[in-house]
Amino acid sequence: MATGHRAQWKGFIKFGEVSFGVGLYTAASTSDRITFNTINKASGNRVNRVFIDSETEETVPKEHQTKGFEIENGQYIVIDPEEVAATIPESNKTLEIEAFIACSDVDDIYFDKPYYLTPDKMGAEGFAALRDGMKKSKVAGIARTILFRRMRTVLIRPHGRGLIATTMSYDYEVRSSKRAFEDMPKIKVEGEMLDLARHIIATKKGTFDPATFEDRYETALAELVKAKLEGRSLPKTKKVEISKPNDLLAALRQSAGLTKATADKPKRTAANANAGTGRQRAARGSASNAAAVKSASQRRAS
Repeated sequence: MATGHRAQWKGFIKFGEVSFGVGLYTAASTSDRITFNTINKASGNRVNRVFIDSETEETVPKEHQTKGFEIENGQYIVIDPEEVAATIPESNKTLEIEAFIACSDVDDIYFDKPYYLTPDKMGAEGFAALRDGMKKSKVAGIARTILFRRMRTVLIRPHGRGLIATTMSYDYEVRSSKRAFEDMPKIKVEGEMLDLARHIIATKKGTFDPATFEDRYETALAELVKAKLEGRSLPKTKKVEISKPNDLLAALRQSAGLTKATADKPKRTAANANAGTGRQRAARGSASNAAAVKSASQRRAS
């Protein structure tokens, strides 16, 4: 791994009777995001966090703090941090692959956090055999081990010259989609509305390039800090207009290029009162577009 990156974990991968040393490196980090400190408005000084007893309102020093599990409102079972540490299973530092599965078998809603896996100097050959074998077979490996003081399920996949290890959420941690969508009304879209939606989607097809996606929030924060330093104010953001149900079909037609926005229509004056030829061409163009969408719909129906 490149200089300056420190392994988050070091251990071994084992598949069958083959094992070799590996390092686990963070693949995604939020350390470059803009962060703020809490400041006392009156003095301009940074505020420090302290723990206060909820009843006595006295400050509790670190040596007097412990853990507790609430069993009833305001009643706790006290658990010492050493007792918590003792429950952590003993780690053998080994990612033992239990099964190889098709990548499509795993719903990505279970994906937690990605890490890069790289071999140590002695394990490069075994690492390459595992990587290339999975590439050829188009599979991923499921393994389990103790990572960061918890038993973790890890999905291991080929990625370029190395491997990606993605920690997985447990089933009880992933909330049911049925409950999330239970209030969703049963709506069946068909006819022109469906054809227009499919037409717009077809014209917007592209490829995923993460470099083209800007973190607008971070950009806005950076601009805010810069504006504060320069003593100027920022322009107010425009309010997003949501399509009303009655306007949805008109919005779809406009998005498909079958109509023009009202704001774009020039006012009729004496100078352009006789400019009917242009309007006729526009009408023929709109009719042509509508016919193309309708024709495509009929072909798909056939």
